[in-house]
Amino acid sequence: MKPLFYHLLLILPLFLCQPIFAQKKILSDYYLIQRQYENLSENDETALPFVQKRISKAKREKNNLQLYIGYKDARYHSANPFKKLKYADSTIYTANKMRDDSLISSAYLSKGIVYYFNFKKYKLALDEYLKAFDKTKSCKDLYYKNKINYHIGVVRSYMGYYKDALSDFEDARKFFEREIKKDLHPNLMFGNRRGYYNTLHQMAVCYRNLNNQKKADSLIDLGLSSTLNNADFKQEYSYFLKEQGINRFNRKNFRGAIESIRGSLPNLKEVNDFAWLTICYSYLGKSHWKLNNIDEGIKEFEKVDSIFNKHNFVLPEVRKVYENLIDYYEARDNSTKVLYYMKQLLKVDSVLDQDFFYLSSKILRDYDTTKLLREQNRIESMASFKRWAYFTILIVVLVGGFYWLVLYRSRKKSSGKSTFLGIDFGGQVPKTMEEGTYRIRHYNKSDLSSEIVDHILFSLENFEKNKEYLQSSITLGTLAERLQLTEKNLSSVINEHKGASFNRYLSELRIAFITDKLINEPKYLKYSSAALARECGIASRSNFSALFREINGITFNEFIKKQRDELNDFDLKRTTQ
Repeated sequence: MKPLFYHLLLILPLFLCQPIFAQKKILSDYYLIQRQYENLSENDETALPFVQKRISKAKREKNNLQLYIGYKDARYHSANPFKKLKYADSTIYTANKMRDDSLISSAYLSKGIVYYFNFKKYKLALDEYLKAFDKTKSCKDLYYKNKINYHIGVVRSYMGYYKDALSDFEDARKFFEREIKKDLHPNLMFGNRRGYYNTLHQMAVCYRNLNNQKKADSLIDLGLSSTLNNADFKQEYSYFLKEQGINRFNRKNFRGAIESIRGSLPNLKEVNDFAWLTICYSYLGKSHWKLNNIDEGIKEFEKVDSIFNKHNFVLPEVRKVYENLIDYYEARDNSTKVLYYMKQLLKVDSVLDQDFFYLSSKILRDYDTTKLLREQNRIESMASFKRWAYFTILIVVLVGGFYWLVLYRSRKKSSGKSTFLGIDFGGQVPKTMEEGTYRIRHYNKSDLSSEIVDHILFSLENFEKNKEYLQSSITLGTLAERLQLTEKNLSSVINEHKGASFNRYLSELRIAFITDKLINEPKYLKYSSAALARECGIASRSNFSALFREINGITFNEFIKKQRDELNDFDLKRTTQ
């Protein structure tokens, strides 16, 4: 009996150790596969055969963790953005099967980054970031929490909320700065350094837009010195070089600006960062323009439009390019090009407006989805009804001669209202536009108290009544300061109660004012578009013409001609009575 007991003691460890050694062997096999591609760079597809081998092995062995890593590596090394999305979805699916919030958060974040960097689809990216953020509640991984903070900061910066974005970036910067001082695995160190440099770059962008050149310069100098001649961070080096060029432009060193920005282009083209490429082309064009190389500048501006046509994406900062192109071709009597770039400018504004409303509601507001959808349906139904109603009115005008009645009523001043084809211009923003240009307004509920909202609305009422919007220097910042409000609160109330961004709200007030003058005071019909633009506080003639057409549904010249014809007919009719 005793020998048998000893034999059992000798055999038992063999059975106990077998799973451990088997697991070690499995892990070793995956590690051996990984070693064949782990040093290859992002978007290097020579890694994919090895990654696919890892994925196949994990599927056979039903090892979800290794399958998750395989899909994540496949996304990283795929050069095709659509393949990246496919692998990102597979990563999310696998992470959800494991029910690990940390992995799920990381997977959603990775998909958001693909939408942001490869497609510049901020709406879709933000949706994924918020899903990732939701999963970080129970997650203790500070790296991913700060990475999410960084990317939400990028969205805020895109919207123009630079101070709020800086808060996100500052938190991320502190974290990454601490991590790069630790003795970590090279892969972790690379991720932290990259996070640190990208955060410095985004902070420099924010400080530049807040006109804090000194702070921006110090961050740029730090970034350039840290990434110079470092092959791992040549993309980040290009970002700092690009910012250096923009700051040189702002200091009127136009040749220096061209040198720095041109130096940043090769690496930005290599990674196809078309968003920052549009900024580069914009400032190259402006620098050439300042050096009186006008034709060279136009070539750079047209590259911006080429990218917009290809990707349907634009940064607010390059909008001015289209005004310059319109002015350039207008001065050369090239009506075809003028009309083309006017249409492009309207498309640009449409893209920016749509992004702004969606992103601000997602980030800044807590709203009920069902209620929002009902409100959207109500607005769409109202829009459909109004289109039908105005079409009916148009038929009545053509058949019954209602045109003369509208003309007569448009001359009446005693009632305090003026109309043109059923559009109310009585000192208010036009509610409809001719020829299908009716704009569905987006009303987003704010979380401000009713007292604050009432105070802001009362201030805006006085602002409109006193026609302060005619001042060309008025901005969201200056108005907020004058009314002793925060920019955020003022913008929020305008979005909710006026259904527009601040710039759009200002434009509609100005165009309504001028339209009212043109209808009720014939002397204004003699003014040029440039003079009228100055009269209502709009900076350029081209911008005035584009806004006039967009808001009133008719070009400025057509409107003037129609008004003059009506005035002549009206006077003729009076003399013959």
